[in-house]
Amino acid sequence: MRIPKKPVSSFCVSLFSSSFELSPTFFSRIPLRTGTLRKLVRFPGTRKGIHTAGASQLRASYSVDKCHGTVVGDRSSNFLHMATSDGGPKPFIWSSPEGGRKIELGKHIFCNRSLNMKSIVAVGFDMDYTLAQYKPETFESLAYEGTIRKLVCDLGYPRELLDWSFDWKYMVRGLVLDKKRGNILKMDRHKYVKVAYHGFKELSKEEKVGTYGSTLIRDSFDEPDYALIDTLFSLAEAYLFAQLVDFRDHNPGKVPEGVDYSRMYKDVRAAVDLCHRDGTLKQMVAKDPKQYINEDTSIVPMLKMLRDSGRSTFLVTNSLWDYTNIVMNFLCESRTISGSRKCNFDWLQYFDVVITGSAKPGFFHEDNRANLFEVEPESAMLLNTDNGSPIPQVGSTSPSLSLKGPNKMCRIFQGGSVAHLHKLLSIESSSQVLYVGDHIYGDILRSKKVLGWRTMLVVPELEREVELLWELRDTRKELRLLRIQRDNIEDKMHRLKWSLKFEDVKFEEKQKLSSALDELEFHMVWGQLMKTGYQNSRFAHQVERFACLYTSQVSNLSLYSPDKYYRPSEDFMPHEFDIIPF
Repeated sequence: MRIPKKPVSSFCVSLFSSSFELSPTFFSRIPLRTGTLRKLVRFPGTRKGIHTAGASQLRASYSVDKCHGTVVGDRSSNFLHMATSDGGPKPFIWSSPEGGRKIELGKHIFCNRSLNMKSIVAVGFDMDYTLAQYKPETFESLAYEGTIRKLVCDLGYPRELLDWSFDWKYMVRGLVLDKKRGNILKMDRHKYVKVAYHGFKELSKEEKVGTYGSTLIRDSFDEPDYALIDTLFSLAEAYLFAQLVDFRDHNPGKVPEGVDYSRMYKDVRAAVDLCHRDGTLKQMVAKDPKQYINEDTSIVPMLKMLRDSGRSTFLVTNSLWDYTNIVMNFLCESRTISGSRKCNFDWLQYFDVVITGSAKPGFFHEDNRANLFEVEPESAMLLNTDNGSPIPQVGSTSPSLSLKGPNKMCRIFQGGSVAHLHKLLSIESSSQVLYVGDHIYGDILRSKKVLGWRTMLVVPELEREVELLWELRDTRKELRLLRIQRDNIEDKMHRLKWSLKFEDVKFEEKQKLSSALDELEFHMVWGQLMKTGYQNSRFAHQVERFACLYTSQVSNLSLYSPDKYYRPSEDFMPHEFDIIPF
């Protein structure tokens, strides 16, 4: 049973190593020419969702009123920089004098559908896990520990759970949890289960087929019987669910009476929500954002470039104003070594409209009648509005925002709907909006399918995977040739078996070729994020359907012209692969 031991006596979080080494066996069996796979990093493991209430929740109770200064370069080695006159690093972006250089592969923006940026008049961003990338080794471990304590203290689970710990590298996105059976599945785009685990025990091929492959009417693999792990923020709860499945199987008498696998998942979700609603996680992040959020010094130059190009910019987040202000101050403040300082509102100059407490995905429904409140930044007081226009309180006038911004001031709101946003930005056509987010269902699917917005999905795992694909390019080419040879050999074998009924002809050669193919695995448990075997994974299918663009980091936009015409690669049918040279 996979239950590593580490006391959870407080909310103090141990920093885990961010490096990940593949096993020596892996390298000994793959004929790599570069020999550099060991540097190809880690498996991110965070999840979206700083959970907040909708517009009806007027204020959150945070006692934090200061942001902490940061020192540049902590985790900024992933970004291109050039030296500045004061010796500090300066982000390297397209609009800089040194711009227009070759972009490293991990920072490319990939195109599913043609998008001419000249037609985009407004670019919007989600905050959590889009502009703000949380560190899985600290933030998700913090959330995991808080969830464990809720299960024990509030839901009656045994105290020995407090000795468990979170392996943030183990889970990946795109998995499906079978709540009733306690299984975790990875499937292809046709919803055929390719990899399945019961807790941490891998199911055999016979078990997979018997459970998921023999029904005439295939399961939809959706709620209420299944849970989709499509956000980085859900990886910790998926890992905890697997731990609980193993624990129940081995210790049935220690689980509360009447608790089956479905109930355990429900309890985990309840504990996660409790952990977020009590504000503890946000309090910890607010006290020391640098410990929980990755720095990206390209965000401010990217926003400046978009605004200088004539686009409007907006922020739509489910987080409330007080927390949003803390996080955005950390991401956008001047990078100095002066230590902590009081939060200000300078970052608002990079946006035209900021909407907090948006309650996405409901925010994207045009018939949504949620109230819109204008936020007074100093006091965080909310003013009711009518179609985006402030309504002054009795005996007073509408407050003015004393911001040092260019030309027009940014306005801050809570709640509302996309109809309010369109009016505030004077958007005439939904196709004029590009929205950047990390959540396929909460950000991309709704805004694309319901509104017709153009979309860009942020996939942090992509940077590691494309680097690995580059390292394996020669091996993958060889494997493609091996596949062709294998098919030819199988055809010969089938003919021989048919005519001679001789089953051992060239069997060893076939096994050798098959084992070579098995080595092309990107994650030691779940494989490549976008693939299941030779088919695109369900996650990749969703990315292709709903994201016009996708990339590893939001600030990769800074490496391209704001007027770029993104064009997709040519589609190929199977019959073309043997005709067109690659």
